[in-house]
Amino acid sequence: MKKALKYLGITLGGIILILLCLALFVSIKGIPTYEPQVPEVSIQSDSMSIANGKRLVTMICAGCHLNENRQLAGGYLEDIPTAFGKVWSQNITRHETEGLGRYSDGQLMYLLRTGVKKDGNFCPPWMPSFPLMGDEDLEDIIAFLRSDDPMTAPSDKAQPAPQPSFLVKALSYVAFKPLPYPEKEIVAPPPSDQLAYGKYLMNGLIGCYECHSADFKSNVALTPESSVGYYGGGNPLIGPDGEIVPSANLTPHESGLKGWTRDQFEAAVRSGKKPDGGTLNPAMPPHPMLTDEEIDAMWAFIQTVPPIDHVVDRYTPE
Repeated sequence: MKKALKYLGITLGGIILILLCLALFVSIKGIPTYEPQVPEVSIQSDSMSIANGKRLVTMICAGCHLNENRQLAGGYLEDIPTAFGKVWSQNITRHETEGLGRYSDGQLMYLLRTGVKKDGNFCPPWMPSFPLMGDEDLEDIIAFLRSDDPMTAPSDKAQPAPQPSFLVKALSYVAFKPLPYPEKEIVAPPPSDQLAYGKYLMNGLIGCYECHSADFKSNVALTPESSVGYYGGGNPLIGPDGEIVPSANLTPHESGLKGWTRDQFEAAVRSGKKPDGGTLNPAMPPHPMLTDEEIDAMWAFIQTVPPIDHVVDRYTPE
């Protein structure tokens, strides 16, 4: 009996030592780096592509990267969950050394698709990747970032590198991985295919499921419908006052959007207004630039999502 206990103790001690060594390795090594496989890309632009790019950047990127001077120079992100560490959004103005001026079109396209920078550094999970966005929309975003718009005017503001938590470092070896670069062109569905277009807008373009599913850590970027609690809400978001606010259930269930009208949905998405006249938490940014056609498509799609019975505590402003 004593011999068995001795062997058990040695085994457990060995396991603990191995785990401690792994933890030390992860803590020191940090997030893995990768070799970028940069595509040959040269993006052409015109006034229409730049205008669409500005609209998309305003909806998707500005919330994190736009500073008090209305430039995309980045800053500290107070709404990043503390479990992820401390994060500063980066300078994405046209500055040649501190901004995107040091990136080629191919390097920028690769970063936006995979999450891997030109130097091989990987940036999970704070910067979303866009594996499902249509090539044309992604190229329009890059065209705008290259334009002479005041938002992209060169800023020499150098933002600190992120300070990832041990959790993020560890998950980067088992869960957070660079997404594969598409092997063929991604073409967005036409607006005439309303359901497919609405799905594209919410999953591939704006990424609504990322906040409105159960948790960022269990989202599946390549197949969003595989995400835990897909559109069922509850993902803990951080409000402007530092309070934890769970995201809303958007499925057509009594605990979600069942009973809502299309116009109520539009008011919530465009203006941040609830059906009762209240205000949505500022963690949910309004999207006034969405067209009526896009709102119609999103409303049609969200009603086809499988209902989830999930009552979420709603935000009530003081």
